[in-house]
Amino acid sequence: MSFWEYLGDRHQQLLTDAGEQAGIVFLSMVMATLLGVLTGLVTCRSERAGSLATTASSAVLALPALAVIGLLVPVVGLGTAPTVIALTLFGLMPVMRSTVVGLRAVDPSLVEAATGIGMSRPMRLARVELPLAWPPILTAIRVSTRMLMGIAAIAAYASGPGLGKEIFRGLAFPDGENALNEVLAGTLGIIILTLLFDVVYVLVGRLTISGGIRAPGGTRV
Repeated sequence: MSFWEYLGDRHQQLLTDAGEQAGIVFLSMVMATLLGVLTGLVTCRSERAGSLATTASSAVLALPALAVIGLLVPVVGLGTAPTVIALTLFGLMPVMRSTVVGLRAVDPSLVEAATGIGMSRPMRLARVELPLAWPPILTAIRVSTRMLMGIAAIAAYASGPGLGKEIFRGLAFPDGENALNEVLAGTLGIIILTLLFDVVYVLVGRLTISGGIRAPGGTRV
């Protein structure tokens, strides 16, 4: 069976798997963003806490994703739960680190000016600091999403949802008639999903980032 024949025969299942993968990555990224920004807000004012947060993020990202998922399985079982926890953990770290870096890069004179006109701490965060820190945060979200797409495929090892099931099925039976088609279909599906998410983030950036706002270091997002 050719690859195109395989796609025609399995397109419904592939679309279902792609929808599952997109949904699980989106859910995990939302949770990771909320937790990462909140943690960054809490730790950015303390040099020690901020350093600890960035060091912890680097340490977690160095862990093998398959090992993390394997450690979660005895605790929460197979399926969606270990996938969501692992994806959220890996997605959280870059967002938290970028939040700390972005908030620390805000010009203190702007914060002082906002204070001088009577803005409260929550107002300064919402209207001055977070908008200026948003470009590096969005960049971290984009990078994390790309990473999570790959990790979500690995999660199929623990009966997780998504296109990884196609890849693992092909790898489990390399001599099977459709082994190559399964691996190729799963891999291409993940690439397409990653590109679609990236397009969405580009549009979000254009809608939410002023032309005059740049990430620390002068890089426009």
